[in-house]
Amino acid sequence: MHTPVEITFRAMDASPAMETAVRKWVERLEQAYDRIERCAVVVEQPHRHHRQGNQFAVHVYLTIPDRTIAITRDPSADQTHENAFVALDDAFRAARRQLQDHAQIVRGEIKAHA
Repeated sequence: MHTPVEITFRAMDASPAMETAVRKWVERLEQAYDRIERCAVVVEQPHRHHRQGNQFAVHVYLTIPDRTIAITRDPSADQTHENAFVALDDAFRAARRQLQDHAQIVRGEIKAHA
């Protein structure tokens, strides 16, 4: 992995397991698009509702040549983001889709919007 990764935890304790998961996801993103210049990830627990469970939000910011991709996965109504790893997976899957779309545009396989 050669992409610099910045990981921030808000309103929660830092998690070595979460940091490892982020780095593994960045490696996977590099396989989809090898020109990632920087990756910043913010994992936060915006509200602490004891009756409904804790929800997590994940923000992924990727800097690539000529563009910044920003992905936000906020707590969902169906309670799927009670697990921080599920929220992380959702955010990185969306980032991977956007990177793949961008790569296809760069290769000329898809016409970009004017």
